[in-house]
Amino acid sequence: MSENLDHKRVMWHCRRGMLELDVLLLPFCREEYSSLSAEDQAKFVDLIACEDPDLFAWFMQQSVAENPNHAYMVDKILSAGKIQL
Repeated sequence: MSENLDHKRVMWHCRRGMLELDVLLLPFCREEYSSLSAEDQAKFVDLIACEDPDLFAWFMQQSVAENPNHAYMVDKILSAGKIQL
């Protein structure tokens, strides 16, 4: 029960209000989050705590996150969606 509640909470935080981010984060969270290791889940939660302009720049490959955990998760999300920018 707690795991389902945590997943719903993470899904809620993935809703950004910026279409470009919603299209990446929501499907990843819905389809991949539960199968991530606990360590990767923590990295994902940390990533979605970042500011939208930073996330946008990282996902659009305009810059690379300085935090290696953020860069790792951005790559993982882009790869999961097989999105080539």
